Amino acid sequence: MPKPIKHRELVRRFRQLGWDGPWQRGKDPFLVKDGRRLTIPNPHEGDVDWSLMKRILAQARVSQSQWDSLS
Repeated sequence: MPKPIKHRELVRRFRQLGWDGPWQRGKDPFLVKDGRRLTIPNPHEGDVDWSLMKRILAQARVSQSQWDSLS
């Protein structure tokens, strides 16, 4: 199960996986990779909870083991 994570750490790890951004058009920031767009939570809301983190990883098609291997 993913653990809560700070927004800055979330973005840093996705960049290690090849995602670009974050950019913002409208309400929520997003990352882009291979034409896919991944919406991420607003950085002003605090840490990203494990339940939301689990859904974000599923949308990004990133396995838990792949995510945990990033430092």
